[in-house]
Amino acid sequence: MNPPRLPVAFLPHGGGPWPFVDGLGDPAELRALADYLRSLRALAPSRPRAVLMVSAHWEEPVVTVSTAPRPPMLYDYHGFPPAAYAVTWPAPGDPALAERVRALLAEAHIPSRADPARGFDHGTFVPLKVTWPEADVPTVQLSLREGLDPA
Repeated sequence: MNPPRLPVAFLPHGGGPWPFVDGLGDPAELRALADYLRSLRALAPSRPRAVLMVSAHWEEPVVTVSTAPRPPMLYDYHGFPPAAYAVTWPAPGDPALAERVRALLAEAHIPSRADPARGFDHGTFVPLKVTWPEADVPTVQLSLREGLDPA
């Protein structure tokens, strides 16, 4: 029996590391964003087995899948106070899910590659740290293909 499919959700991350550094936006808007991100936990009847995060902050010439069992942090922002570079979200990766994603891409005739070193960028760790602060949901990142346009 196949487990139920979960919905696809858009996870905005706001400006940089806003939840972890004071003064990075309108407090009311940031509260609303945090409330939305925490509400995503209710999309499923239980904690998901894993998350596949398509990161708009990662573009590669070929669609690339993160395969690290313990992805490091990737602080892909600049000019913030030191606290912004001390944020951690030690969620595990899921190499088996990463390979399944690559198999599905191959079935769809989409070339892909694996990246065993890629860390969680802020488009992933900021919203997911708010949604699942326990960092107990295995997470795999999927890049965009470089050079795509809206069409």
